[in-house]
Amino acid sequence: MACHQGSGRTLNQFALVSYIPEPLASFLDGLRLQLTPGCKPHAHLTLLPPRPYLGDVTAAVAELQVQADHYPCFDVTLGEIEIFPATNVIYLGIRIGEDAVRTLHGKFNSGLLEHNCPFPFHPHVTIAQDFNGATVEEVAQQARDIWATWTGSRTFNVRLLSFVKNVAIGQWDDLASVHLAEPPTK
Repeated sequence: MACHQGSGRTLNQFALVSYIPEPLASFLDGLRLQLTPGCKPHAHLTLLPPRPYLGDVTAAVAELQVQADHYPCFDVTLGEIEIFPATNVIYLGIRIGEDAVRTLHGKFNSGLLEHNCPFPFHPHVTIAQDFNGATVEEVAQQARDIWATWTGSRTFNVRLLSFVKNVAIGQWDDLASVHLAEPPTK
């Protein structure tokens, strides 16, 4: 899932993500590799940022599915390249669908998986990270230039979520799938 190249990352963290579909995923993975060579990208939108969890995974997934059963799938449209100044993370903002992502985060960040993250939740797709302040603006501009070349759709549907675990630096394993509710048929 991630491209953590820095040292000191905590292992055995859990997260909930929605993988971005093709062909947009391949473009974003290629962009990430250009900016941070050697990483192992898997383009995704995070609904629950990484958090510790010592409980039963099956119970956590069951709780997530109960919440997901009450929330219909929805579309997200990616926006522009931005930077989180406190961490120098370069990311794509969400132009359409941010409210839905925030609502789901609020629903899922409860019960067994409730966690007080060090930063306020901000829906995004990470593009690059682990830069010092001296180079982050240059890398962000490179990301903007590359993102501007994408001529395909910037919209994707969020319907299948993956509960993942960080098992090694830069390696996340999928543990289970969580399905959002299907919209009513017309």
